[in-house]
Amino acid sequence: MSVSRNTAYNVVGAVTPLLLSLVTVPIYLRLVGSERYGVLAIAWLLLGYFGLFDLGLGRSTAFRIASQKGEAAERRTRTFWTALTINIGMGLIGAVLLLGAATYFFGHIFKVSPAMRAEIMAAVPLLACAVPIATVTGVLTGAMQGREKFLQTNIVSTISTALFQLFPLSVAYFWSPNLTLLLGAAILARLCAICVLIYWCVREFVVENVLRIDVREAALLLKYGGWVNLTSLIGPALVMVDRFAIGAVLGATAVTIYTVPFQLTQRIQVVPGALTNALFPRLSSVGGAEQRVLVNTASMTILGVISVPVLGAIFLLEPFLRLWVGPHIGGEAAQVGRIMLIGFWVNSFALLPFVRLQASGRPDLVAKTLIAEVPFYLLALYVALQHFSYVGAAVVFSVRCLVDYGILSLLSGSRLHGWRATGAVGVLLSIGVYFAGVWAVTDWRLWATALALGGVVAGICIRSLPAEIASRLRRGGVTQVASKIFPGRTGR
Repeated sequence: MSVSRNTAYNVVGAVTPLLLSLVTVPIYLRLVGSERYGVLAIAWLLLGYFGLFDLGLGRSTAFRIASQKGEAAERRTRTFWTALTINIGMGLIGAVLLLGAATYFFGHIFKVSPAMRAEIMAAVPLLACAVPIATVTGVLTGAMQGREKFLQTNIVSTISTALFQLFPLSVAYFWSPNLTLLLGAAILARLCAICVLIYWCVREFVVENVLRIDVREAALLLKYGGWVNLTSLIGPALVMVDRFAIGAVLGATAVTIYTVPFQLTQRIQVVPGALTNALFPRLSSVGGAEQRVLVNTASMTILGVISVPVLGAIFLLEPFLRLWVGPHIGGEAAQVGRIMLIGFWVNSFALLPFVRLQASGRPDLVAKTLIAEVPFYLLALYVALQHFSYVGAAVVFSVRCLVDYGILSLLSGSRLHGWRATGAVGVLLSIGVYFAGVWAVTDWRLWATALALGGVVAGICIRSLPAEIASRLRRGGVTQVASKIFPGRTGR
């Protein structure tokens, strides 16, 4: 299976949930209210974070099974059952820990009305039950990816995400917006996905229906997944902590105002994420010089692909949000979203040194960087919330993305290739954020500025594209470009 084709599958699998959320989020807000939606946002974050109790075994399983490509099927079966057994145990432990953490947070810290607090506390046990489902899903997906079944995993992911949105929405519409019913419907959606994954994994891995657990294989899986898991734990925690801090300091409605633009603007990383995931096996199999060439080419490609759309989003975000979620939330969330667009734009480049470090066998440096950032980020977040509300939290998030990019580039030995062009575009995007917040959408100066900035940004991006890629674009083919950047196959 070609890397370019797998990249396309990843892009489709990531874009589909975005399109669905554009439809469902306004309906959710109307049916359940902004306060209850803010609670749900925190609940999904908790579930996503504690789902990382798989100890990195999803990625580790994919690596081990891929490396056993030419070996007997029984070897892959032992790896599969071993990873699955460990993850079930870790999922149960995560469920117990989530039950305690969620009970304390929602019962004592989260600012919410007394009636809503009682409803939340009744739903917490269901939230805990979802943790083993999340961890098992990670291993099943990793096993299928190890066999290069990207089409199947993206089909399951897309359908699961759709059901995850639609089942609770149906419950709220036909029965009640009660949180216990909403969470129960969401869990049912995830169970549907697990059933399909189990069916495919049984066909792919089970040999004579024999359950085989290998202690040596368990040690190898855990060793590989250790640093990856630590990164997976700390990274989402740094992303999620702002929501918890906003909920504790400003309340549930403020969480909604912050979460809606966050979930929307992070989608600009769909293409960079798909490209870097496809790039990972190539980086793992080549030396430092070729790694630099691949990373530099990818960096300039990302600059050329996402910068103009990000600038357009900066100017169009406020009218879109006002139309999408209403003038009250949309107006408040617009400035938060514009600042976040800068952060996610920077983070798209930080993905490159991140994946290069992991491909070079140094995932520990990624984890250590994130650990070192924690106290500084928490302090900055506290000060920002006290003085600048959720807009300050968005600024702190974007600054952290910039710090990540610089530190990871230094540690990976990746020179900031094309830094003049990238820096110039970053300045122009920041100017766009300023003017989009100053002038009303009906002011002609706003759109004149947007056109002028857009022309300059487009010119810089075109000039910065690698010559071969620009030539292929002119001859007509995104697929050709992807094939040139990422030739070969994912398997080793």
